[in-house]
Amino acid sequence: MNARASAVDQLERNLGYAFKDRKRLDLALTHASVGGANRVTDNERYEFLGDRVLGLLVAERLMDLYPDLPEGKLTPRFHGLVDKSACAAAARAMGIGPALRLSPGESKTGGREKDTVLADACEAVMAALYLDGGLEAARGVFRRFWDTQVEHLAKPAARDPKSALQAWAQGQGKPVPAYEVVRRSGPDHAPHFTVQVVVEGLEPAKAAGSSRQAAEKAAAAELLNREGLL
Repeated sequence: MNARASAVDQLERNLGYAFKDRKRLDLALTHASVGGANRVTDNERYEFLGDRVLGLLVAERLMDLYPDLPEGKLTPRFHGLVDKSACAAAARAMGIGPALRLSPGESKTGGREKDTVLADACEAVMAALYLDGGLEAARGVFRRFWDTQVEHLAKPAARDPKSALQAWAQGQGKPVPAYEVVRRSGPDHAPHFTVQVVVEGLEPAKAAGSSRQAAEKAAAAELLNREGLL
């Protein structure tokens, strides 16, 4: 048995689920770089479905965990659990990387460790689970590999405030937040910045910091706190 076949066997054991049709798992692990002209032989369609399956499972879990939170506070938590970094972390825990089928070029450039490749494959595996065993099979794997992330990633306060604010804005269908330096003071070796952040439909928020980046984070945190989104 070659190394990849062994890795696929180990992945199935890690998932805690035995596929009735192993071809589904194999397709979920086949990157577009080896798909050729017939793109239905790679995992992109599974990614499409898996993204929706994962979204449903995350929304379901958050509804259970936070029965009293309004939609506006659930949204940033949702985005924190379905974004590329969360999916890539789950993929690594599953052991997806060694099991991937990649082109030689993609493999040589580190495709097995790329967050984008891993995250897409993770979504595809969720689709394969759903197609093979239904929502219950997908839910079991979701709970196994996302529950460790729920407490950490589901809290916007634990994330970068700019990322949390952007996730909330996008979840509301608003443009991304806009940041503007409204004042710069102090000498060049010790500058002081005041930044204003604007989100469509909300009053702007201002905050200061010793760098533009620090001021932007502080302004985002100020707006999140003021609007009760933390």
